[in-house]
Amino acid sequence: MDLSQHLGQTAFEIAKTLKAKGHTAYFAGGCVRDFLMGETPKDYDIATTASPGEIERLFPKTLAVGKQFGVILVVQEGKNFEVATFRREGAYHDGRHPSEVSFTDPEEDAKRRDFTVNGLFYDPFAKRVIDYVGGEEDISRRIIRSIGNPETRFEEDKLRLLRAVRFAANLNFTIEPKTWETVRHLTPKIHQVSAERIRDELIKTFTRSGAGRGLELLSSSGLLKEVLPEIEAMKGVEQPPEFHPEGDVFIHTRMLMERLQDATPVLAFAALLHDVGKPPTFQIREGRIRFYEHARVGAQMAKNILRRLRFSNDEIEAVAACVDNHMKFANVKEMREGKLKRFMGTNTFPTELELHRIDCESSHGLLDNYRFLIKKTEEFKKLELKPKPLLDGNDLIALGMKPGPSMKPILEEAYELQLENRIQTKEKARSWAKGKMDRK
Repeated sequence: MDLSQHLGQTAFEIAKTLKAKGHTAYFAGGCVRDFLMGETPKDYDIATTASPGEIERLFPKTLAVGKQFGVILVVQEGKNFEVATFRREGAYHDGRHPSEVSFTDPEEDAKRRDFTVNGLFYDPFAKRVIDYVGGEEDISRRIIRSIGNPETRFEEDKLRLLRAVRFAANLNFTIEPKTWETVRHLTPKIHQVSAERIRDELIKTFTRSGAGRGLELLSSSGLLKEVLPEIEAMKGVEQPPEFHPEGDVFIHTRMLMERLQDATPVLAFAALLHDVGKPPTFQIREGRIRFYEHARVGAQMAKNILRRLRFSNDEIEAVAACVDNHMKFANVKEMREGKLKRFMGTNTFPTELELHRIDCESSHGLLDNYRFLIKKTEEFKKLELKPKPLLDGNDLIALGMKPGPSMKPILEEAYELQLENRIQTKEKARSWAKGKMDRK
């Protein structure tokens, strides 16, 4: 089978343009690995003898994202294709970037890459794989192995510590013993990597296949206690066996991660952090294990963790809402209709519902409330779950109420009554609020 057929016409046309000008052009890295594994490649990179300047001159639209390192993005049909000049690299002084780059041949370029499974080339014209590093054999044996000396590879870029775990998890491969021991030895050096790069690698680990195994590998390597110590702290924290026969908080969380499939970052990190408040709230009262207010505590911890990892404000608020609300699902059958509609009308509810499902499946296995909410979702489908409130703070002030926190419960109750169609006009809402204020 021809890899260029998998890549589609666009990437192949880029290679043809380079070849027509006398340059060698190979497909490189992950797309070759995926092809050999029978998977459809997600990203299509090209390695070439053309210099960055020549690449820019050959294509009408390019982005010089890493020109100093020999990397140009070629934009074709709205998609970005990384086109990189074959290169050798000097010493890494900052744990991320080489001090200098010089251009070279394909073999030397392959030998400066991170892992053998990512060091392969494919010649789309001769239709053959080019392997200078033993990557084909390691793919067939399902092994993640550093190219050359593992310590040298990891010292060049400390993010590769996380990448080794991520590839092993996502591909369901084993990390070769010497590579694994080097990862474990160098874990404290992950702090030399920026929070943004760590965040991006964790997102790939937890939103793709093998998230549960990724969590286990992060822990056993020692990386978890460095980048997410709050998750490592879940180990050994016991739970009530009648609700959690599966084991401690870490085991429960790992089981949630195992159930993720093509998760969004919000769902993945909501699953990871939903019980992060349990270790600090653990107590035994009257012979029973308790985690009072662990959802509220966990939501604040989730915010702190995600800020540390430089997530966006929208993602932070969404994950925190999922964590804060995950225990409320136990009471949905007892909620008044207005309160239930408010609960189900939030932007994060679909994510919270999926979190609830995998939370139940990873513990007691009871899905009664999940099924109840699925049924209610169908019932409410034709209704407007988030109509504009009939009453606001200005109305309460006009009725003589002083601005302050005491407004919130009245406004919330009025909105719930509105959702239940018990209050249908602004005049009735104001009349109800006036009566409520007079009775206080």
